[in-house]
Amino acid sequence: MRRILFSTAILISGMFFSQQIKFEEYDLPNGLHVILHQDNTAPIVTTGVMYHVGAKDEIKGRSGFAHFFEHLLFEGTPNIKRGEWFKIVSSNGGKNNANTTKDRTYYFESFPSNNQELGLWMESERMRQAIINQIGVDTQREVVKEEKKLRIDNQPYGNLAISIYAHLFDKHPYSRNIIGSLNDLNSAKLEEFHTFYKKYYVPNNATLVVAGDIKPEQTKKWIEKYYSGIPKGPLITKNIPKDEPITREKEVTELDANIQLPAYVFAYRSASLKEKDTYALNMISSYLDGGNSSVMYKKFKDQEQKALDMGVNNDASEDAGVFTIHVIPMSNITKQTIQSDIDEEIKKLQTTLISQEDYQKIQNQYENQIVNQNSSINGIAEFLATNHVLTGKTNLINEEIDIYRSITRKDIQNAAKKYLNPNQRVIINYMPGKK
Repeated sequence: MRRILFSTAILISGMFFSQQIKFEEYDLPNGLHVILHQDNTAPIVTTGVMYHVGAKDEIKGRSGFAHFFEHLLFEGTPNIKRGEWFKIVSSNGGKNNANTTKDRTYYFESFPSNNQELGLWMESERMRQAIINQIGVDTQREVVKEEKKLRIDNQPYGNLAISIYAHLFDKHPYSRNIIGSLNDLNSAKLEEFHTFYKKYYVPNNATLVVAGDIKPEQTKKWIEKYYSGIPKGPLITKNIPKDEPITREKEVTELDANIQLPAYVFAYRSASLKEKDTYALNMISSYLDGGNSSVMYKKFKDQEQKALDMGVNNDASEDAGVFTIHVIPMSNITKQTIQSDIDEEIKKLQTTLISQEDYQKIQNQYENQIVNQNSSINGIAEFLATNHVLTGKTNLINEEIDIYRSITRKDIQNAAKKYLNPNQRVIINYMPGKK
């Protein structure tokens, strides 16, 4: 049994800020990875399980399965009757939720610490013997259909993010959207849902995190009791196709009947969250759009008032990232003006080091962000699990602030040169109108 113990102390803005994120991790014989974080300052315990399965793991023609399971696996087990999951949690003073990305699916319960065992038992039930039957599938199809209508189909600019990934990736399954196709879900047979569950919802594809007001030795006994007997699943091999680098600028037009004003998006394929360049790209996004004093906010919304809305974001996933700049211009501002201004600011990044003052401001932003991220038990639990599942580096929770500090102004310039060139991007003209 492998056991590792870590702690850290963080220096923030010249002041010594003690934030020890201590944890212990080990593996059960069935392959389940366990992470324990003890914090007895409040009588709360979060139990979470992250499965290394997301939208990118779905087979063609069956999109939406990973997100669908986020709903389906609250239907119940032989020991938790249908419709009882949320009642059990709320009646015992807890809360629970789940979320899905392109790379993983995460479920958690937070209970008062005197109900810690209940959270461990419920997640073991989900892993061991979730009930997947036709009534559950049919019910959750309707739930997902309504979610899709609310969040995407009837939402202004609801399909914008979907369009970005669809045009930036061709072979790689990041081109698929997380919520998937209702046609794919409608045509799937019950046995296909069983197959997906048996393949991915196994201990050797999962990380269990227990964080908060725990007594580690007692917690380990409960983990042994509820999880050690769950059989190990078959070895999962992933052969994810890769796209060739983008070497020529591409421009596309998408229509949205729910909008009245066009949006222009400049999208670049960027580094994965495993690469150090991701941190430099995050800092670029903050430099360009990290508050009222940022470069593009001042240019587009404050001083020159060229945009009703704008934003810059670097979204890093397990295999690749997506760097986007979007602008909804004022009615009298042309797309050519917007593009010229964006190219001008990126060119400055590529040819001139940002000022020491701006550099320090960005450093402070990320130091504060990391401290805030680690200020709740829920946040710590999910971050620990995400780090292990997607990077294999659980201790990134303690190292990330030093990685940001290690990024130099030259690193920022080099990242802009490497990823943000016109021949590497897709321009999406997102226009009002029916498809």
